[in-house]
This record gives sequence, structure tokens and C-alpha cells, in this order.
Amino acid sequence: MPTIDDVLAAARRRLDRVTPEQASAEQSQGALLVDTRTSEQRARDGVIPAALVIDRTVLEWRLDPTSPTRLPQANGHDVRVILICAQGYSSSLAAASLQDLGLVNATDVVGGFEAWKAAGLPVET
Repeated sequence: MPTIDDVLAAARRRLDRVTPEQASAEQSQGALLVDTRTSEQRARDGVIPAALVIDRTVLEWRLDPTSPTRLPQANGHDVRVILICAQGYSSSLAAASLQDLGLVNATDVVGGFEAWKAAGLPVET
């Protein structure tokens, strides 16, 4: 049976992961930066300006272009979606799940929000 480390490694082999700086640059050019951290984490650590906040439990339904409960920004399978979680683990699994739905440009941020904040990128408290 595979371990979670095996599943994570397989997910990451499918992704072209980005640095926080790359994610910020892509966000400024129209990519969807999606924060999947919990409300407690966001309240404690801050939020990324203009990032979409989508709870991990409904992520696929909100970003699948064929879902009746999708967000307006999820308007095609080619939309660039960059996920960010606290440390870059669950976001890798989530990005692979989005790719399974046909969102071919889904990826995540290496190091997650902790790396974003450490890089000095914008955070609102």
C-alpha cells in the first residue's frame, strides 16, 4: 500500500510547482491564486491580497468549469490556478486533484504561505 509520502511524491511529479515570487508575478498577470488554508490559519497569520479563499472541502466543485457551483473565474479548463496552503503539502495534493478534473494549468506554491511570508510578499493582517 502506498504511504502519504508516496502519494505526495506522485502528485508533485505531475506539477510544475512555482516559487512564491513566481506565484505573485502570475497573480498580477491574471492567474487565480487560491488560498486553501483554514480560517483559523488566515486569522492568525494573515491573508494574501486578492487571493481567492476556497475551503479545501469544496475546492473541486468551485473550480471545475462544468460544476453548477463553480466560481465565475473557473471559466475553462485552461485557467491558471495556483494553490497555496500553509506549507505546500496539501496544496500539492489539491493541485493534482484539479489536474484530474482537466485543469491542466493547476499547480501550487513551493513552501506555501510560510514561504510567501518569508519572501516578504504582501500579507494583510
